[in-house]
Amino acid sequence: MPQTGRLVRKQIHVFYRCQSDKRGKLSATVPDKINLRVNDRLHSVDAAPNTPLLYVLSGDLQLQGPRFGCGLAQCGSCSVLADGSEIRSCVTPISAVQGKSIITLEGLPAWYAKQKKTNHARSASNPPFHPVQQAMIDEQAVQCGYCFNGMIIQAAELLSKTPQPTEAEIRAAMNGHLCRCGSYPRVIKAIQRASRAMAGVNIAANAENLDPASPESRR
Repeated sequence: MPQTGRLVRKQIHVFYRCQSDKRGKLSATVPDKINLRVNDRLHSVDAAPNTPLLYVLSGDLQLQGPRFGCGLAQCGSCSVLADGSEIRSCVTPISAVQGKSIITLEGLPAWYAKQKKTNHARSASNPPFHPVQQAMIDEQAVQCGYCFNGMIIQAAELLSKTPQPTEAEIRAAMNGHLCRCGSYPRVIKAIQRASRAMAGVNIAANAENLDPASPESRR
């Protein structure tokens, strides 16, 4: 990481390792040793309990899936899974996720393979991508890409709990994830594509034969 990035990360940790005493002054506190299970690996980090999970994931663990967007849990760029449910890591203190299984974008393929093994009682090697990730590529849904960590995390949770969602259910689940490029129609199509792939449907045989030059194909 560039020197500037290391400096910013250090400043962030200093901030969260300080707390106000009764006189209103800032006093440094000794950081706690916090154990976090991230992507099926146990990590021990030195951080204050109120440190946002996002800062530990990106700063200490060097994971680049979850991103800092708004810092207010309003955009979804920082989303991760905690015990299979989407949370906003920019406002979630690490003390709130101790003992939980945290899955980031990097861990989705292994998480999906583990689900398949549990559901079908057979071995499953880790695919290179989660079906949602592959569907986003196939549908060319990614534009600038900044929001897609959260989009993929939320879609993965949705399909793990509702394997064949309706379009209305997809729209409801994805509400609150903001795409500044406006590629929502393609996101919906990608989630539908992933749902079919996870159900074993032959995508190529069921794909629409659209003229690449038509407006419909560019949605």
